[in-house]
Amino acid sequence: MEYRYLILLEAHLGHVKQLVAYARKRGKELLLHADLIAGLKADEAAAVFLAQQVKPAGIISTRKQVVQAARKHGVLGIQRIFLLDSMALETSFQLLENAQPDFVEVLPGVIPRVIRRIAERTRVPVFAGGLIETVDDVEQALAAGATAVTTSNRELWEAFRHRASAGG
Repeated sequence: MEYRYLILLEAHLGHVKQLVAYARKRGKELLLHADLIAGLKADEAAAVFLAQQVKPAGIISTRKQVVQAARKHGVLGIQRIFLLDSMALETSFQLLENAQPDFVEVLPGVIPRVIRRIAERTRVPVFAGGLIETVDDVEQALAAGATAVTTSNRELWEAFRHRASAGG
């Protein structure tokens, strides 16, 4: 089984449309992190531009308005949250209730107890990301209820691609 979605964290605005087309041509869907596109202010207008002109599968942002605009204009809206402490967690619950994203990306993704709590309380599919370094990190995040894990560690991509192909 091959991966369907790719996440592009950083890029230059002048390249994103070509990158989305390149990925799509190879049977992949690109999720763009709007906050990290050089030359683009991550606001509602940026989300509308990306959705209408670049046409990625989805837009990731820490900003509620960007996520809402993405959804309104027909692409997946992924709310990225950073969990620094209990107060950040409670604030994130309020944010998720207001934003109503298609997915939530939780960073760091190595806190299974909190991933489970977010998945159960919000009923929004969770991506676990940040500090994912080992097979055990991935397995714990998935066992806690994460729908997917995001990592830049190519060894983990390969480990789980081979497991999926083998039916494991």
